[in-house]
Amino acid sequence: MYELKTKETDNSVIEFIEAVESPKKREDAYKLLDIFTETTGYKAKMWGPSIIGFGSYHYKYASGHEGDAPLVGFSPRKAKISLYFVTGDTKREEILKDFGKHTTGKACVYINKVADIDIDVLKALINQSITFLQEMYPAQ
Repeated sequence: MYELKTKETDNSVIEFIEAVESPKKREDAYKLLDIFTETTGYKAKMWGPSIIGFGSYHYKYASGHEGDAPLVGFSPRKAKISLYFVTGDTKREEILKDFGKHTTGKACVYINKVADIDIDVLKALINQSITFLQEMYPAQ
């Protein structure tokens, strides 16, 4: 049976942020922590060793694979800061047009620093991702 690697843990979010080597990335992580906490209304939790997640949802795919994941989150990685939003939401691309300097992956939006992005657009992305997931995976 497949074992999900990214699970919610009891590790300290603050200790994780304090261990970030770059002072600028650490400062941005605290800014993002405030923005995500304020926007979601959820307490930050560590997911796996390096993702700071907010809220959670339970998913089940047609294949039978199921698990839990944070609604949204971020990780101050060495190269870039990863922002985690839902995949498959067509509105995400529309919102990202006004986001600022970023690149995208399948589930991630990557930024170099918070100063490169529009905070109001970030909040819109957070809210849209949560709305989409809660509609797609209503609480049982």
